[in-house]
Formats: sequence, C-alpha cells, structure tokens
Amino acid sequence: MSADATFEDGREAPLRLKALDTEDLAVIAALVQDAVFPAAEMKWDRKARRFAILLNRFRWEDAPKAEKRKRSYERVQSVLAVEDVLKVQTQGVDKADADMVYSLLAIAFQPGEDGTGRVELTLAGDGAIALEVEALEVLLRDVTRPYFAPSKKAPSHPE
Repeated sequence: MSADATFEDGREAPLRLKALDTEDLAVIAALVQDAVFPAAEMKWDRKARRFAILLNRFRWEDAPKAEKRKRSYERVQSVLAVEDVLKVQTQGVDKADADMVYSLLAIAFQPGEDGTGRVELTLAGDGAIALEVEALEVLLRDVTRPYFAPSKKAPSHPE
C-alpha cells in the first residue's frame, strides 16, 4: 500500500475556488482537465438546483514540483459543483452503467440572456454534459488528501 501524498508537507492547502465569470471558469477548467470519475459519482439535485461530480483530479498545479523532485504525480478527490442548474442534458453518457469511468477534457460557458447560459462539460470519447443555468456559479473544492497517481504518469494529449 502506498502512502498518501502530503500537500507538500503542509505548505499547500486544498483548493477551494469559485467561478462567477468566464475568466474564473477558465482557471477551474484548467485544473480539472483530465479528471476522471465513475458515472455513479454524478448527481443532479433538482430541488437544490445543483449538479455535482466527485472527481479524481490530476494535480496540474503540483506537476512541476513532482518533475523537479523526481517523485510521483498526484491526484486528489475534488467536488465540482454547478449551482442554479435548471436543466441537465447528456450525450454519450450511459447513466445505467454506474461503473463507467469518464474523463473530463474541458469546461466552457455559453452565455444566454440576462446572465443565463449553458455550462458545457466535454468528456473524452465524444461525451458531453450540458447544464442550463440561471447564472454562472461553479465551485471546485478538494475533499481528500492528495494521493500518488496510480498510473505514475501525467495525462497527455498527442496531436
């Protein structure tokens, strides 16, 4: 059994970010690129108007330190939550297969009228999740200690 990683022995803290505009969303999108999650970890709470995913996020912010110190890359479990969700649509997502693992490639926002819009989550393999929102509010929060990435590799996207 491998030991947990350490948030660099306490000099770093878990991420807690909120995006209220497209510039903020670009930061969160970069941090969750290549996060993986099983279908069972997606939930839309219609009454609370919240869509959330428990992700296994690659710690892009730690990758340069891992390379410099020649140690394993890290992942951390994080909650990605979108607030004020009015409608959820999916493409290429099999809700019946709870064990299916998806990889998040990108997050974008398509503005509508009066602050409304559509948050689009692009998944590997032509999958997508579209969230119609009353206003843009996306939260990212690390909820566990980092752990060494099982693959021991950084995700890559060959051209």
